[in-house]
Amino acid sequence: MKSQLVLASVAGLVSPATTTNVDLSLPPMGFNNWARFTTHINQSIFTDAATAMASNGMLKAGYNRLNLDDAWSTHDRAANGSMVADTTKFPKGLTWLASFIKEKGFIPGIYTDSGTLSCGRYPAAYNHEAIDLKDFSDWGYEYLKLDGCNVPGNSEAAYRHLYFDVWRNLLLKFPKPVVFSNSAPAYFSGADNLTDWYSIMGWSQKMGQLARHSDDIINYDSKGSAWDSLMTNYHQHIRLARYQRPNFFNDPDFLNTDHPNYTYEEKKTHMALWSSFSAPLIVSADIPNLKKEELEILLNKDLIAIDQDSLVQQATLVSSSPDVDVLSKNLANGDRILTILNKANKASDYTVSWARIGIQIDRISPDTALSVKDLWTGKTDKVKISAGGITAKNVGPHGTFVYRISGGMGGSSHPIVLPTGLIFNTFSLKCLSDDTSGRVTWKACDGSDGQTWTVSAEGHINSLLRTNECLTEVKGKLLSRHSGCRTDAWKYYNSGNLINGNSNRCLTEEADGSATITDCGYVTNRQVVGLPIGAKVIEVDYYDNN
Repeated sequence: MKSQLVLASVAGLVSPATTTNVDLSLPPMGFNNWARFTTHINQSIFTDAATAMASNGMLKAGYNRLNLDDAWSTHDRAANGSMVADTTKFPKGLTWLASFIKEKGFIPGIYTDSGTLSCGRYPAAYNHEAIDLKDFSDWGYEYLKLDGCNVPGNSEAAYRHLYFDVWRNLLLKFPKPVVFSNSAPAYFSGADNLTDWYSIMGWSQKMGQLARHSDDIINYDSKGSAWDSLMTNYHQHIRLARYQRPNFFNDPDFLNTDHPNYTYEEKKTHMALWSSFSAPLIVSADIPNLKKEELEILLNKDLIAIDQDSLVQQATLVSSSPDVDVLSKNLANGDRILTILNKANKASDYTVSWARIGIQIDRISPDTALSVKDLWTGKTDKVKISAGGITAKNVGPHGTFVYRISGGMGGSSHPIVLPTGLIFNTFSLKCLSDDTSGRVTWKACDGSDGQTWTVSAEGHINSLLRTNECLTEVKGKLLSRHSGCRTDAWKYYNSGNLINGNSNRCLTEEADGSATITDCGYVTNRQVVGLPIGAKVIEVDYYDNN
């Protein structure tokens, strides 16, 4: 049974083997038609986009992929079973288009669906997987987005069979590398029980390079709130940082930068957050007609640099409250990223302490100045440790500031950093909370020091409220005690389980908000948590792949 599988895997520390023949060490960048044009797809959209991107700086900046989405085919297959390009939409055919895209310096990609029909009701790959993969490659396409509409059975097991068994095996045996974007997780997000979602994310790590994990970003012609759509995907994305690594990227969907319902600050926030996450930067917009300020957002070289950093860390929450989220991550050269998201409808100033940023100031002279670069203005300031932290002035409504921090002590070019941030239940989004008595509970996130935790390399965990007391298990309850800094080391797994090294049991959220340590179940809502980026993640095959 599944609950036993988890414990067996954890005990054995079984690392998932790499099962892909593709090397995609950095998140892809490029263009897709869907969020801007949906099924109104045609040849000129792609030729015009390629021509514009080759001349407006996007190709040079790294946006080097052009991917077709749904509705490129006719509604019937050919006699030999192959899909047929709609020559009304693509008069020169898809082979010609792939060649054109490559001649312009881009890499072409294509779309299909794993079910019986695509989301737009066009032919899909069910029972035609091998011929479709061969055709796409023969036509010149090197990137495949596999959607998940109309899958027979509509269960985690049905998706696992099609994606993990059928498609994974095809891709492993295929003679040419194909970047694989897997949309299966999106069909299980937002459920009342997230066990299937977590299970799918687990096996998705072993079968492709991208996992589209939740809702589509709002389409151009939709009348709903673009900001609400952006925040919906953001709040799904923050739950999944433990999965991301080079060659596997959590995908929160497209950058729909020209959507008319965004404010200018919201457009900037979209780029700032996706870059902080090292998410795929696939733009779905009318590229030739982008406004100057929209193009400037997409071409921000400092944001692109942190997106494309070789660590590809997904920034995680340092703190969260109704009005502001603070996130951070490390870069490969030792720099630290600080991202401040103003969720409120009014401008505000925000100060983030060095401790929350994760910088260990007890090892640095108060007169030491760190270099702090504003990635929107490009301006670098010297900020002394004695200042107490970084202050963002006048962050606009729904605006996001991003800072890159460098500098250090004693000849070192960088400060000493510990993983620091929230420990939160990725189902309820409740925060693990310390209080002055050492009682640890689950509460609504409020941005307090009692909800910001540091994780040592040895697995000791303490809050900023009680820096000399660490998490410890006492008779099945979770407390913060000085003794815990000696006796209790914790281990964090890609399943999302935080396990006490002494009892081998899992941190659990109870219905009354108490924090307990109980036997580990199979990726249950009560036991899957997010930790600060930089905390060691032990990878195990926790899903049932029998």
